[in-house]
Amino acid sequence: MDQKLTPDKLNGLPKEALVLLIMSMQDQLTALNSKIDDLTEQIKVANSHRYGRSTEKIEQFSGQGFFDADGNLYFNEAEAIIDREGEPAEPTYEEVTRRRTLRPKGKKEADLSAFPVIQLPTIDVSEEDRIREFGSLDNCRRMKDEVFRRLIYVPAGWKVEETHVAVYRSKKGPARFLKGATPAYLLRGSVVTPSLEAAIINGKFVNALPFRRMEKDFERNGVFISEQNMASWTIKCADRYLSRLYDYMHKLLIPQHVLHADETTVEVSKDGRKAGSKSYMWVYRTGKYSTSPPIILYEYQKTRNHEHPLEFLRGFNGYLMCDAFSGYKALMRAVESIRIAECWAHSRRKFSDAAKAAKGTSRATIAIDALQMIAAIYHAENKLQDLSCEERQKGRDRKVRPLVDAFFAWIHKTAEDKTLLLTEDTRKGIQYCINQEEYLRQFLKDGEIPLDNNLAESSIRSFTVGRRNWLMIDTVSGAKASAIIYSIVVFLYPFKQYNETAG
Repeated sequence: MDQKLTPDKLNGLPKEALVLLIMSMQDQLTALNSKIDDLTEQIKVANSHRYGRSTEKIEQFSGQGFFDADGNLYFNEAEAIIDREGEPAEPTYEEVTRRRTLRPKGKKEADLSAFPVIQLPTIDVSEEDRIREFGSLDNCRRMKDEVFRRLIYVPAGWKVEETHVAVYRSKKGPARFLKGATPAYLLRGSVVTPSLEAAIINGKFVNALPFRRMEKDFERNGVFISEQNMASWTIKCADRYLSRLYDYMHKLLIPQHVLHADETTVEVSKDGRKAGSKSYMWVYRTGKYSTSPPIILYEYQKTRNHEHPLEFLRGFNGYLMCDAFSGYKALMRAVESIRIAECWAHSRRKFSDAAKAAKGTSRATIAIDALQMIAAIYHAENKLQDLSCEERQKGRDRKVRPLVDAFFAWIHKTAEDKTLLLTEDTRKGIQYCINQEEYLRQFLKDGEIPLDNNLAESSIRSFTVGRRNWLMIDTVSGAKASAIIYSIVVFLYPFKQYNETAG
């Protein structure tokens, strides 16, 4: 039956029916416009993730105010800068016109001082040229040489290590043999040496080079080592040697008061499942405010089941900083002594997406307000970074807790206001904060708990960079070896940095 309204049918409708019809059309149009806005927002967010800068930083929006490091709100950024820094000195002409920061005197020499120096023959001035310039040799004296320093790159080379073991045989009687002590080998009967395996590990796990690319690079130097050999050596060395250090680091990790945890996907081609099945690389590390050297441990597992962190963290009693993944909450329910603290960086991500997608429209206002209140919490927290845990806890009670209370009061009030025009990501951000409020507040209970899980996310980045190059791991043994080696590799630099800081 044709339900299309003609002019004659509309003219015959009573006034009340026309009013209801128009109101219904307005409701449908409002819903349609809202749906279009949501879809437009999703497209903008998707384009931002795909083509935009990989950052969550949001610049200050005009008219929205400005929070300083103490959490004070200014409606003029210039006012905030003057109050914070004081009246600046007038810059000189040279400071204004120079294009870059001048290099400190002696910096180049200091940078090069650690390298051996090869002094080339001095470039002298001939006697004929000196006589031509000064009239005679007695009319000039030699000053301090002008020195030019440049770096020379020495390509990696290859040598064969040859060990001779003396062997003796008896001259009389039954044949008897005696030989010197057999030297220790990294892998018995293999050509691989510690330096060669270290170079392979550095290429694969530090520089993210696939074994196949290293194989081609070795070939160009006349050395033929297959990717299968490199993989076999690496797995065996991880199992025989590095696993012992890994187990010791795990033993030191468990007694910590605060730990971080995160996970990322990885594909293992020969794990007994169909192609494309997702496996997971978990990462655990010591807390931001721990006084011991940082420990970062990877663990490979086929699934994302909460049983894996439950087993890995057996014996742990403290706070686990993580994201809102339900598996971590299951861990907390299974072990009473483990408490969950959630990441504030995650709480702002949907607001960040909403602000970028709806920038310049009224729909971005609520998201920007949320971002600024979270920024105020971060500013206040950053002022407490260098304090002891006890002093940081007191500082949080005075300066941070009121900002957190105000944020959640605003979140609940905004959620209850049905008249506000919110974007889809803004609604998701508000609901996330309401659902995770208990866990987002946990950092206020202990000065050793950090504000976010950025340390764990930074620790797992070296693995994700490598994954982008080699795409997948061939076997389960390779995945377990990778977890051990990545743990050692990411441990080395922070430990060196810790030792230098600690003196």
